[in-house]
Amino acid sequence: MSQTSPARILYVVNIPRFFVTHRIPLARAARDAGYEVHVATSAADAENVRIIQEEGFPFHPLPLSQHGTRPIEEVKTFRTLLRLYRELQPDIVHHVTIKAVIYGGIAAQLTGVPVVVHSLTGLGTVFTEDDLKTRLLRAGAQVAYRLALRPTNARLIFQNPDDQRLFLQRGMIPPERTRVIKGSGVDINEFTPQLESDDTPLVVFVGRLLWTKGLGEYVQAAQQLHDAGVKARFAVVGYPEPSSPDAISPEQLTAWQAGNAVEWWGKRDDMPQVFAQSHIVCLPSAREGVPKVLIEAAACGRAAVTTDVPGCREVVRQGINGLLVPPGDAGALAAALRQLIENPAQRREMGARGRQIAVEEFALTRVLDETLAVYQELSAQYRRGMS
Repeated sequence: MSQTSPARILYVVNIPRFFVTHRIPLARAARDAGYEVHVATSAADAENVRIIQEEGFPFHPLPLSQHGTRPIEEVKTFRTLLRLYRELQPDIVHHVTIKAVIYGGIAAQLTGVPVVVHSLTGLGTVFTEDDLKTRLLRAGAQVAYRLALRPTNARLIFQNPDDQRLFLQRGMIPPERTRVIKGSGVDINEFTPQLESDDTPLVVFVGRLLWTKGLGEYVQAAQQLHDAGVKARFAVVGYPEPSSPDAISPEQLTAWQAGNAVEWWGKRDDMPQVFAQSHIVCLPSAREGVPKVLIEAAACGRAAVTTDVPGCREVVRQGINGLLVPPGDAGALAAALRQLIENPAQRREMGARGRQIAVEEFALTRVLDETLAVYQELSAQYRRGMS
């Protein structure tokens, strides 16, 4: 790690879209702090690769499949990371998402990267399902995590204390090598409260179109409320992820649209406007890191209905800025939504409290400062070890 030239940091993320939506503010902040910033992801998404390159960050394509499990392809990904680390010689590597953490963590050890930071944005279905195949995968994943997280020059950033606790209980990393930084942050100047319209209450689901996001329960709840004569609209905002084994099929989406229970709005890039139109935000997910949609909704002063699971309950507090329901329970979800649909004063109070929580706990500036502090801490530790 040179004392004269800028320290070189490499971000390794599974897909370009996730880097752009969740990590590009951090890369900008690192550049502003004097780091030379590089980015490595798969190159499957030309639109977001272009955004990365237009930011001026050198881009390094990886043969990385977000959901792939073919051994030959996975070995190819690992070998590419080894070659990249040897050639680029980064001072700091920041791995984000599961494959990047495991493959990149081991590659960083073999190539002697001075400082390694890992971020887990959620634990995935390996830690939420419990069938035989998943249990076997979980056992293998735990071994891989222990190998990847072994070095003392690494830190693992969790988005919520539940995930941190699970890793500590299973002995995958010592507690002193962990940190909790709450999500990717929200720009509180971009996402601001707007007065609710006097139109029919609008509930919006925002997220990837996956079963584990609770979209099936959301549609069931919307149908139940329509059948009960509740006056409300229900919209779905998001995009499909066909490569995921958890993806909702196009045929299912078509059937839901034909049933008129929900409105399909597709992918939207104007999320502050979406929240401004809404009255309630809903995310009945099975498990999260810290869902960006919930902190953005809170920043916009919107009450939320979500599940009482890790990540979601980190943002939404029961009866304070929203309502929590058991995962997989469409009836409980419908009841909670109905409560807020029919009580505008309550949801507005919750929205105001949500804004306060977003500003105090999830502001983007706070998340950036805390992450840059981890870089500085480890860099100082490395320099002391070299002196």
